[in-house]
Amino acid sequence: MDITPLQMTPVQMHAESHLGETQPKEETKSFGDYLVDALKKTNDLQLDADRENALLAAGQIDDISEVVLASQKADLALQLTLQLRNRAVSAYQEIMRMQV
Repeated sequence: MDITPLQMTPVQMHAESHLGETQPKEETKSFGDYLVDALKKTNDLQLDADRENALLAAGQIDDISEVVLASQKADLALQLTLQLRNRAVSAYQEIMRMQV
């Protein structure tokens, strides 16, 4: 008596789920990506303020409020970045003080 092995064929699902399991997942940004984007924006604001100050010094700007506004935006972004850094350092130090 000759025994033949079973032929297994893979089963493929072609149905759509109403729960959303078959839909492609949206790519989510990591915390690091958000941090890098925020630092780039802060840097861009600083560069814009420097550019406006250089144009003001050269006498090419008629409205000084543009320069003041750019400088204030850059200053506010820098203060926020420094506060985030301080909070991150404080959280790290608190974690390092924990006893395991």
